[in-house]
Amino acid sequence: LGKSLDEIRRVLKPGGLAYISEPVFAGDFNDLMRLFHDEQAVRQAAFQALKAAVDSGRFALIDELFFNVPLHFDNFAAFEEQVIGATHTEFKLSPALYEQVKKGFAGHMGDWGADFLVPLRVDLLQKPVA
Repeated sequence: LGKSLDEIRRVLKPGGLAYISEPVFAGDFNDLMRLFHDEQAVRQAAFQALKAAVDSGRFALIDELFFNVPLHFDNFAAFEEQVIGATHTEFKLSPALYEQVKKGFAGHMGDWGADFLVPLRVDLLQKPVA
């Protein structure tokens, strides 16, 4: 993310704003995901890159917002198709891990499916005006 922030800074005009949105490593959906795709190190590295960009003066932190995004799955088959079967990442779950994920998902099922709130953080950064 550090090189990406350098490129964002390069193309912004002085006083220009950058809207950076990152998932927060927390919540029930995260707990389910980390059974087979643990992003703790990636999320921490992203946060540290943003912090370093602000601490170094390359950007000013204008605002930081936290909010939850609702996420719904009708059933485990929908979760499997949309998350485990996502084309951008190939997850290879052993049969035992697959059953563990399925069981974890079942704990969130209600009459209308499974609902999660995914916490996100938005940092509004500004390129200094020379």
